[in-house]
Amino acid sequence: MAGTQIAASDSRAASGAQAGPAASSGSSFHAALRILPAAQRQAMFEIYAFCRAVDDIADGDAPHAERLAALDAWRRDIAACYAGNPPAPLQPLSAQIRAFDLQQADFLAVIDGMTMDVVQDICAPDAATLDLYCDRVASAVGRLAVRVFGLETDCGMALAHHLGRALQLTNILRDIDEDAAIGRLYLPAEALAAAGIAAATPAAVATHPALGQACAAVAREAQAHYDQAQAIMARCPARQVRSPRIMAEVYHRILARLCAQGWRAPRQRVRVPRAQLLWIVLRHAIG
Repeated sequence: MAGTQIAASDSRAASGAQAGPAASSGSSFHAALRILPAAQRQAMFEIYAFCRAVDDIADGDAPHAERLAALDAWRRDIAACYAGNPPAPLQPLSAQIRAFDLQQADFLAVIDGMTMDVVQDICAPDAATLDLYCDRVASAVGRLAVRVFGLETDCGMALAHHLGRALQLTNILRDIDEDAAIGRLYLPAEALAAAGIAAATPAAVATHPALGQACAAVAREAQAHYDQAQAIMARCPARQVRSPRIMAEVYHRILARLCAQGWRAPRQRVRVPRAQLLWIVLRHAIG
C-alpha cells in the first residue's frame, strides 16, 4: 500500500503506469494540483507518474523476484537521469529534476518504501519500522513536492515530514480491510499490544473486537501530525501551500469520518463527497 509514482526498459511498459494528468483524474491529488501554475503542475504530474509506476509494481501480481527486479530497474533509471542520460520515457521527469532541483535520495527513498512491501507482506510492524515506511512512501514524496511548491527548505522539510505521515497514517486506517485482504497489516505492534490484540493474521486483527483501541491510538498520532503541519503552513506564504492545504483538509476530513464511524466490522469505506472536495479546492484556490 502506498497510498499516495520503467523507463526505456520493457519493465516500464509492463508496469501499467500512467503518466500525466490522466493518471490522477478524479483524485484528491489531482484536484489539489489543478490550482498550481502550469510549470509546477506538470512537475507534480511527473512525480505522480513515477509514484504510480513504482506503486503498481509493488502491488502487482508478478512474482517477488520480478517485482524486485523492476524496482531495481527504476533505481538504475533514476540514476541515469542524474547522470545526464535519462531513458527516453523519463526525459520529461529529468527535465523537472533539473528545473526544481529534485533530490535523487527522495526518489530512491520512495523505491525503498515500495521494496518494503515486496520483500515481505508487512504485518504489524514495530513503530520505528512503520515510521520509516511512512517516511519513504509519503514524506519523501512530500520532500519532492515542497521543492516544486517553492517552500523555504526548513519549513518545507518539516511540512513534508508531518503532512506525509499524517496522510499515510490516515490511509492506513482507511485501508485496513483492503490491506487485510492481501495479507498486509500496517497498524503498529505497540498499539495492538496495548489493545490486547494478539491475533496472528491481518484478517483476524481486522475483525478483533478491540481493534478500535489500536486504531484510536494511530488516529491520535495522525492528528498530532496534522496539527504540526497546520502550524507550519500558517507560517508559510499562502500561495506556496495551497495544494498541501487542500490535501491536508481532505484527508483530515477522512480521518474525522473514520473516527466518527468507528472501527467495528463490517466497515464502510470512507470518502469525501465530490461536492465537498470541489468546495475545498475552490475555497483554497481563491483564498
